[in-house]
Amino acid sequence: MFDKIDAVVRRFETLTERLADPSLYDRADEMRQINQERSSIEPLVIKYRDYKKLVGDIAGNKEILQTEKDPDMREMAKEELAELEAQLPPLEQELKLLLLPKDPADEKNVVLEIRAGAGGDEASIFVGEVWRMYRQYCGTRGWRAEVQSLSEGDRGIKEIIVVVSGEKVYSRMKYESGVHRVQRVPETEAQGRVHTSTITVAVMPEADEVGDVTINMNDVRIDVYRSGGSGGQSVNTTDSAVRLTHMPSGIVIAMQDERSQLKNKDKAFKILRAKLYDMEVQKRHDAIASTRKGLVGTGDRSERIRTYNFPQGRISDHRINLTIFNIAAVMNGDVDELIEPLIAHNQAILLQGEGDM
Repeated sequence: MFDKIDAVVRRFETLTERLADPSLYDRADEMRQINQERSSIEPLVIKYRDYKKLVGDIAGNKEILQTEKDPDMREMAKEELAELEAQLPPLEQELKLLLLPKDPADEKNVVLEIRAGAGGDEASIFVGEVWRMYRQYCGTRGWRAEVQSLSEGDRGIKEIIVVVSGEKVYSRMKYESGVHRVQRVPETEAQGRVHTSTITVAVMPEADEVGDVTINMNDVRIDVYRSGGSGGQSVNTTDSAVRLTHMPSGIVIAMQDERSQLKNKDKAFKILRAKLYDMEVQKRHDAIASTRKGLVGTGDRSERIRTYNFPQGRISDHRINLTIFNIAAVMNGDVDELIEPLIAHNQAILLQGEGDM
């Protein structure tokens, strides 16, 4: 393990030296990449320094016990040694976790897509409630959520697409992809019967225009047409709506929320890049998961991952058999109560795969 850490420390020092080069400021993309890599390994370097200091303090107290004649000094050293040695195992565990292979998409912003599934109006209502839950969650983490597209139904929301930006958004939000099932008595149910509805959540890492995804424009058909629905005086008078069809994958993106055709086109391409990049991320995850049974994260989008049972006040995550009875807090944005156990589960699986490192 420590050979790996020493290699990371050397890399950190190299990156720090490169950042000190004044000519780097003329190469913005290179400087951004260096900063990102350095930031990603800095927590391990800092934790390793803490570890080495702790090991040094333990050695110092052991030396006092071997050489010191004063009984009071020896007693103090003995007490301090016990305290320091108790700190060693959890610090070693933290180092192992920091050494685990990182998902290269973890640092990225995400495109969040929430759609109504089975259940009619009740599913659309739940889309709105889940969107509110995520919006509250973004606020608690200091993330920015910007709506890209919104399709409203008679009651609630049929589909909403949001770009969430901030620190390591994908590393946490990736666990939300899948089918979310809600069980409750709808407002329209006169007999008081519990109905089951579903919505789908897709969390896709936002792709950089350069590097992550290269789109051959010959593979994309671009159609423009007049917007429909609400949107102001320009709606139905100009061809502002845009529909992209990516022929190789069959992905279709339609965007009409903006009055400007150019803005709709930019938004549509952002979502198309995210969907294409997400396909690559899925392949990579499947390859890892096939060798590490029990790994969760960016799984099958059609997988039912969670049930929200309002009459019983509980939420169950079916991937790790987790049940909590705090549905009100979660719906108000305390999503970490569900995400943290999933992260811990994945870390445990990865640690098993790494062995003694």
